[in-house]
Amino acid sequence: MIKIFSTDKVRELDKYTIQNEPISSIDLVERAANAFTSEFCRRYSKQNRIIVFAGQGNNGADALAISRLLIDAGYRVETYLFNRYMQLSNECELNKQRLLSMENIEFTEVIYDFEPPILEKQDIIIDGLFGSGLNRPLTGGFAAMVKYINQSESTIVSIDIPSGLFGEDNQKNDPEAIIRADLTLSFGFPKLSFLLPENAEYVGEWKVLDILLHPEAIANTATSYFQVTENDIASVFHPRNRFSHKGTFGHALLIAGSRGKIGAAILAAQACLKSGTGLLTVHVPQRGEQILQTAFPEAMVDLDPNQDHFSYVSDIRPFSAIGIGPGLGKHADSAKALEHLLQTTEEPVVLDADALNLIAANKNILKHVPARSILTPHPKEFDRITGESNNSYERLLKAKDFAVNHQVCVVLKGAYTATCTTSGNVYFNSSGNPGMATAGSGDVLTGIILGLLAQGMEPETAAVVGVFLHGTAGDLAAVYQSEESMIASDIINMLGKAFKQIK
Repeated sequence: MIKIFSTDKVRELDKYTIQNEPISSIDLVERAANAFTSEFCRRYSKQNRIIVFAGQGNNGADALAISRLLIDAGYRVETYLFNRYMQLSNECELNKQRLLSMENIEFTEVIYDFEPPILEKQDIIIDGLFGSGLNRPLTGGFAAMVKYINQSESTIVSIDIPSGLFGEDNQKNDPEAIIRADLTLSFGFPKLSFLLPENAEYVGEWKVLDILLHPEAIANTATSYFQVTENDIASVFHPRNRFSHKGTFGHALLIAGSRGKIGAAILAAQACLKSGTGLLTVHVPQRGEQILQTAFPEAMVDLDPNQDHFSYVSDIRPFSAIGIGPGLGKHADSAKALEHLLQTTEEPVVLDADALNLIAANKNILKHVPARSILTPHPKEFDRITGESNNSYERLLKAKDFAVNHQVCVVLKGAYTATCTTSGNVYFNSSGNPGMATAGSGDVLTGIILGLLAQGMEPETAAVVGVFLHGTAGDLAAVYQSEESMIASDIINMLGKAFKQIK
C-alpha cells in the first residue's frame, strides 16, 4: 500500500528524514530536484525553451535547483524568482546563489514591477511558485501571475503540487488562482487532492517521485488514506488445491433484473462466475428466465413469483454470499422484499444500483443492512442516501463517516474508486481508465465483488480486490478494444487475463 499523508504530516516526514538520516535540508532539496530533473529530461526535448517561475519558499528552492540542473543538462532556461517581500527561505537563498555562480544564465529576480515574458506554445513552464504548505487562496500579483500562465498555450509542469492548490480540502479555494498543469511531478506521496475529480483540471497527469524519505518515519506515521498497488492484490490470491470442487469456491445468490433490464443481471452473473465462485444462482422475475438461461447457461435460475420485478426471495440458507441491485427496478414490492431479505440474513450483502436507490427512498431499510455489507454507489447514488455534497472532498468524508457509523464498507465509485471501511480507512484504486464509463460496468463490478465474497474473502478485502481486478480488466480491454469502443462485456472477457497479470 502507498500511504497518502496530509501535507502537515509530509512536512514532519521531511523533518524526521533531515534529523535521522541524517541529511541537510539543502541536500534533501537537491535530492528532490535531481528526481524531478531526471523525469523531466526523459519527457522533454532540449529544443524547447524552459521558463522557470520560482517562489520565495522551499518550492522555489526546488525550482532554482532544477533550473541549475537543467542548464547543466544543456537546456535553455529562463528563471524568474519572485522575491516581493525580500525574504527568501534559507534553501531558496542558497540555491539562488548557486544559480548566480553559473555563467551565461538568464535570471530575473522580481521584487517590484514585473514585465512577464511572452509565452509561446512550444515553451515549457516549470511552476515552482508555491508548494503544498499553502493554506489560503492566492491573491494580488501571484493570482494575476497564475492567470497569465494559465492563459498561455505553453506546457505547464508543476513541482510537487500546482501552485494555488491545497493538498486536501479546496472547498474555500479560488479556482481562478490555481495553476492548471499539464503534468505534476510530486515528491514522496500523492496528495489527497490529486485523487478528487474537481482537481483534475489543475493537476493534469501526475506522477510520484521517490525522494527516499526515512522508511522508519513512513512506517510509523499513521494515516487513514492509502493507494492500492498490484503487489497488494497479488498477495491475496493463492493456488487452488488440486482436489477442490465447485462447492469449495462458494455458492453466490444474485438478485437482479426487471422488465427491460435483464441484461444487467446477465452482466453481473457472468462477472461473478468469471471471478472464480463455484456456483451461482440468479434470482430474476419470471420474464427473465428464458433470456438468462439462453444467454448464460452456466448460471442456475431462481424465479420470482412476479413476472416483471423482484418481489420475494425464499430460502437463502444454501448461499455463501448474496448480491442485490443490478437492474432491479424501484417497485414498492421490491422495497418490501429488500427489507425482508436484509432482516432475514446476518451475513454481509453486496448492495448496488437500485438496491441503493430503494434504500435512499425508504431510509428505514438502512437499519436492517447487516454489518460489514458492501455498498457500491456512484456519487449520485450516495448523495441520494446521505444528501447532496458540495464537492467530492465533502462526499469522501461523508462516505468515510458513513462506513464507520453504519459498520459497512462503502465503495464510492469514480476514477480512483475509494473503498471506505468500517475502521475508517480509505483505499484508493490505481487501476482503470475512462473507457470503463460505459453502461453495465457497475454491474460487472458487483458481480466480481460478489464472486470474491462467495469464495470466502473478508468483505473489505473482497471490495478492494474486486475494484482493482475490475480496473485491471478494463485496462486490458482498453488495450485490445480502445477506451472509446469498450463495453461492459469486454471487461468481463478480460477478467481471465487480469487474474493472470496480477498473479
